[in-house]
Amino acid sequence: MAPPTKPQTSPSAAPNCGSNDGAKFDPQGFFSVWHGSSVRTWIKLLGTHPPIHWSRLHKVATISAFSLVNSFHNVIESAIFGRKIAAQTIDHAPVFILGHWRSGTTLLHNLMTLDPQFTFPNLYEVMFPANFLLTERVVTSMTSWLIPKTRPMDNVEAGFHMPQEDEVALLLLSGLSPYLMLAHPTDPTKYERYFELKDIPPAELAEWKERFMYFVKKLTIKHNKPIVFKSPTHTYRIPVLLEMFPNAKFVYIYRDPYAVYSSSLHLRRTLFAENGLSKIVMNEKMQEDTLKMYTNCIETYERTRHLIPAGRLHEMRFEDLEVDPLGEMHRVYQGLNLDNWETIEAAIKQKLPELTRYRKNSFNMDESLMRKVYERWKVSFDRYGYASRLPETQATNESAAVKAG
Repeated sequence: MAPPTKPQTSPSAAPNCGSNDGAKFDPQGFFSVWHGSSVRTWIKLLGTHPPIHWSRLHKVATISAFSLVNSFHNVIESAIFGRKIAAQTIDHAPVFILGHWRSGTTLLHNLMTLDPQFTFPNLYEVMFPANFLLTERVVTSMTSWLIPKTRPMDNVEAGFHMPQEDEVALLLLSGLSPYLMLAHPTDPTKYERYFELKDIPPAELAEWKERFMYFVKKLTIKHNKPIVFKSPTHTYRIPVLLEMFPNAKFVYIYRDPYAVYSSSLHLRRTLFAENGLSKIVMNEKMQEDTLKMYTNCIETYERTRHLIPAGRLHEMRFEDLEVDPLGEMHRVYQGLNLDNWETIEAAIKQKLPELTRYRKNSFNMDESLMRKVYERWKVSFDRYGYASRLPETQATNESAAVKAG
């Protein structure tokens, strides 16, 4: 593979770093996140008074119907597997992939889970976390045609069998999740305390831990392998995760902040449109929420990363992984002292043609927006080594190079 490319030095040379206004997406399909709700979770959500638009009433009706079916299946599974789940121990230390949304966590997750020594939560398991041991085989065989071939926010392969964020399962099992934002897109007070989990009541924290451990136990019953989790929300939760899983390992991935901003706005627009209960208008407040969320995510990670013991954290750039997936994954295995490299090396080599064909969404960003993002996120540009690509900084750098020469 070619060596990693250097950061671009011109705003016009940033094809994946811009506004999402012209980006298009394919529909998510029949299912929304809320179709995995039980009656209890659905009533709990409605009790938070999410805004509901009349054009979404058909979605409310189908979610209500599904919640009845889900609750019925949940009771049956609990009767069959309840004691086994309660008695299950966690003998394999998990691996957590950390990083802000749209920083390359999905690509990294898909590559790591090519290794047969690991398992992962798939789309069906996170959508129906309380009954997948009972229903997965039958329901997926009957309904897989309802799932689109690619995700709505990008061109990544989708399907019930594909790796997915465990945060969706936590949302549906407890309702204690930042992904409540899907129902409350303009009201962060409804969900922001569930990022770090440090400012929630002790009873809620205990429930969150119990629900997460319940999900981990069920995955362990099904697969009995170390689990690779990928939820950007876990980037805020290093202290809690280490308390629950003292031997856990972590991989942190970061990306050009311009690209993260543009792709995050696109993500919000698509996920809110597909999973929200109200009409979504991308306005300045949502752009401001995007800016604040990134700042809080990076600051929280940098403040808590030191808690991870030496040898159990590996950090990487998305751009390096994109250019040289084989070499970067080898560094991950070396950095975390993971076995089985020869097996995953062969799997990645087989995957390379598909990775080469993949095309990211492209965006455009004007200079004024670049300036705004750079000024708000300058600490991250400096910390992670990305150029501003603004005219004045480019001229300064060229002048400094001339003097140095």
